[in-house]
Amino acid sequence: MTEGIVHQRPAHMSERAWRVAVVGAGGTGSAVLPNLARLHHAMIELGHPGGIECTVYDDDVVSPTNVGRQGFYPADVGCHKASLIVNRLNMLMGTNWRAVTQRLTSRTAIYNVDLVIGCVDTRAARKAILDSIESASTYYLDCGNDTDRGQVILGQMMPRASRKTSPHRLPHVGDLFPELIDPSKDAQDETPSCSMADALRKQSLVINSAIAVQAFNLLWSLFRTGTLKYSGVFVNLATGRTNPIPIDPAAWARFGYEAPRPKEKKARKSRKSAVAA
Repeated sequence: MTEGIVHQRPAHMSERAWRVAVVGAGGTGSAVLPNLARLHHAMIELGHPGGIECTVYDDDVVSPTNVGRQGFYPADVGCHKASLIVNRLNMLMGTNWRAVTQRLTSRTAIYNVDLVIGCVDTRAARKAILDSIESASTYYLDCGNDTDRGQVILGQMMPRASRKTSPHRLPHVGDLFPELIDPSKDAQDETPSCSMADALRKQSLVINSAIAVQAFNLLWSLFRTGTLKYSGVFVNLATGRTNPIPIDPAAWARFGYEAPRPKEKKARKSRKSAVAA
């Protein structure tokens, strides 16, 4: 096994506010966002010049089945999730974050951002995020989960031409797991749960928080040390295990992703003629 690579945070993320877009303010999103506000506050206290500037995308409204499972309360039913959580955090933490109460599609223009965090529950939604930032130079942090397991994967988006010359680019979730961005594999039954009890039979009450903690820790490490030794984590609540994804082309290859190889330096030809024997 090759030795893992240490990923370095881009210099500009130490010089100005992190421009972050969060897509999805439901189960995982409503757990990620308060942690993101805590990270913003910690960054400012530790001398960062701008902390986090955040925009949240979600067109959904709070339903009775969301109460208790997500970060919402009975009085919130019927209100837009993105507006509720952003306004609440702005009041509590003094942030000036923004909510967009529209569904993000592949045609949505997300530009000039340092980090996009996906907190969506379908492959179609995940693919729409990747399509919308296909040629951007940004991080993409995928926070996905199933019944009692999930993954947090930090990757880097960049123009395709640049990827061929960037062997140490962090592969995103679609690079490592193409099936997770294949809309044809989404479950056929997308009918909303008719009660909280029904919803809890489909999904662990803890999984969203567990995924959010791993995402929080990854971003905290990226800020506090400026480096990362792993780019993702698998979470399995049934076994109580978490397994990291090392920043290592050999590890990526086991998932089927082949990183471009560094170009070998061409040996310089001697200008001197060989001396005849």
